[in-house]
Amino acid sequence: MGYFLGVDLGTSAVKCILVDEQGQVKADKSVEYPFYQPHPGWAEQNPEDWWTGSAECIRLLLEKAGVSAGEVRGVGLSGQMHGSVFLDGELAVIRPALLWCDQRTAAECDWIEETVGRERLGELTGNKALTGFTAPKIVWLRRHEPEHYARIAHIMLPKDYVRLKLTGEFGIDVADASGTLLLDVAARDWSQEVLDKLEIKREWLPPLFESNDIAGYLTAEAAQATGLAVGTPVVAGGGDQACGAVGVGVVKPGIASVALGTSGVVFVHDESYQEDEGRRLHSFCHGVPGKWHRMGVMLSAGGAFQWWKNHFAGEELARAEREGRDVYDLLTELAATAPIGSEGLLFAPYLTGERVPHPDPKARGGFVGLNLRHGKAHLTRAVMEGITFGLRDSLELMKESSVEVSELRVNGGGARSLFWRQMIADIFGYPVVTVNSTDGPAYGAAVMAASGVLGRAIPELCGEWIQVVDRVEPIPANQAAYERYYEVYRTMYPTLRDTFHQLSDLASQG
Repeated sequence: MGYFLGVDLGTSAVKCILVDEQGQVKADKSVEYPFYQPHPGWAEQNPEDWWTGSAECIRLLLEKAGVSAGEVRGVGLSGQMHGSVFLDGELAVIRPALLWCDQRTAAECDWIEETVGRERLGELTGNKALTGFTAPKIVWLRRHEPEHYARIAHIMLPKDYVRLKLTGEFGIDVADASGTLLLDVAARDWSQEVLDKLEIKREWLPPLFESNDIAGYLTAEAAQATGLAVGTPVVAGGGDQACGAVGVGVVKPGIASVALGTSGVVFVHDESYQEDEGRRLHSFCHGVPGKWHRMGVMLSAGGAFQWWKNHFAGEELARAEREGRDVYDLLTELAATAPIGSEGLLFAPYLTGERVPHPDPKARGGFVGLNLRHGKAHLTRAVMEGITFGLRDSLELMKESSVEVSELRVNGGGARSLFWRQMIADIFGYPVVTVNSTDGPAYGAAVMAASGVLGRAIPELCGEWIQVVDRVEPIPANQAAYERYYEVYRTMYPTLRDTFHQLSDLASQG
């Protein structure tokens, strides 16, 4: 029996899974690593932590599964998008990586749009300049840390650093490269025009691949670190959203995925390149070769729920430890005791700024409508509802772009909760399904590895390996109630925008 290894480099942890040749998950394992916020709005990690965490995770997974090195036929990589890894000529990391949720580059985004031209930038890259993207981070380094900028020999994204450590080879897939703001997304190639105008050297960027292309083979040093065999093929892989979509079978039109990770993403497949006219949605290359996708991203989805758990669920955390239960199950049970709309309480989920539909690094979170009747159950439900309303914003933009959707496929941590799946169905007004592949991006990376090694098309493998296991229909009465609250929710950001900005500016002044 042969296996394919999927490695997903997340924001808080790396997750590894082994999938057999019939698409069944043999075992999984995860290893956490640190996340740093040296200043408000900043987000950084050390690339070496990704590599040591990944190597440890792979070793532990092989041990857990009882699988020998020679049984692993290929490796696929998924990872958090947009993060900037800067290496010098000796392949040493120059400084901690700036992550997808880092918000320090607002001025650099303005400069990029002025320099390239907002319309021309959109024509070439399919997107507007946003703080999370990679190009503004490069410009920020040039402006604020010139001593580090002067050492640059290579720039890559997080998962591509791990592949460099695995294979000794440089490379990036076109799906992940779409989020750099340096790729001509329609042409699936680096945009020389953007590079020239931003004065970024093309030789700093890795060679481009499709997601299922074999981009290198395991070195002896990496084999010793991971327990894998020397020469194991490693495919290019993809950004976590492209991999997650492949992992739940969003490889054809009509199906949207809703990813409830640290961020939240609504994702649809495009057979041809489709540019969102207002560039409110992202237009990227898909992990399926020769295809594209559009997606809307909110920066704090599961991350907002995790924040609530970390700071306000001490009682539930203690109970979960006593009873051997998942703390999130306890929180969703608590939320279910409050009524729809949490008795007139809304939550703004903009804890790290926002991207879609409000591209605003100064957006902030908050509860609106508090009164003396509200307790923890109401606030917990309001957090979940606010996240889900925020995700629906992206679907509304897709509907305005004439995207037809018949069902939603939910993945990520929140997908395990039937209560949350029902909430999504009621708020979105579409059936919500889950599939047998619950590991999302890691599973998609394994599919890509199998595709590259076996020479089989990704949609073909998805058709064989991925089956729907659960379907939740919207409840009309719930849908009508949520619709009234959603209309109020949509007014919240415009009403509070100036307040958010004033508070952000005050906080930045110390």
